[in-house]
Amino acid sequence: MTMKYYTLIFLLASVLPLHAQYHLIGDAAYMNPDCIQLTPNVEYSEGIAYYKTKLDLANYFQVEFDIYLGSKDEGADGITFVIHDDERQYEAYGTWGECMGYGRWNYDVLYGTYIAPSIAVEFDTYYNYRQNDPPCDHVAYLENGTNFHTSYWNDKNENFNLEDDYLHNFRFQWEPDTKQVTVYLDDKIVYKGIRDLVKDVFGGQTKLIWGFTASTGRKHNLQYFCLRTLTLNKSK
Repeated sequence: MTMKYYTLIFLLASVLPLHAQYHLIGDAAYMNPDCIQLTPNVEYSEGIAYYKTKLDLANYFQVEFDIYLGSKDEGADGITFVIHDDERQYEAYGTWGECMGYGRWNYDVLYGTYIAPSIAVEFDTYYNYRQNDPPCDHVAYLENGTNFHTSYWNDKNENFNLEDDYLHNFRFQWEPDTKQVTVYLDDKIVYKGIRDLVKDVFGGQTKLIWGFTASTGRKHNLQYFCLRTLTLNKSK
């Protein structure tokens, strides 16, 4: 079998206008030709942005973004990058606050609003004991609409801070042949795992919706993202 590779590079000011690329929910809004706001710097906000073209997990892909998580160290709550096949499709959303518009309050109780089946990467900026958070900001891999996690990445720094008024580069990579997920933050690997996502998470479905969710609670921050590149390799 021969392989045909192609790369699609979307600079948000390029071929399609920004409003033609994303479906927005809640407080998500277009900021400028390059970026989408997920939450303004206000209490109890929730915003979601889904890319209108689905990903195909039968193929390799890498997506790269710049993400902004605010300027207040005591802000909240964070952003998730999510891939899902929730029956609500482009209207899927989770609980606000510590659940970041993705998950639910309690991991072993299935009532409430959450996005599933799904995987997500959270960039968490507020300590919440119910989600097994460390005291500092961190990155964690999630599945099926729960923000509870048993492992996380914080660069081995108890004072790790993502609310530093800087853009942070984020890359997500999927390799279907090896079933490997790799996540980078500012060029450091923050998660690497082997998981048959198609079989074990999505029940054989390969074409999936993807995008970002974010929310605030009593504490808050401006939070947004900017797409840099989308790279797809397709077998033929």
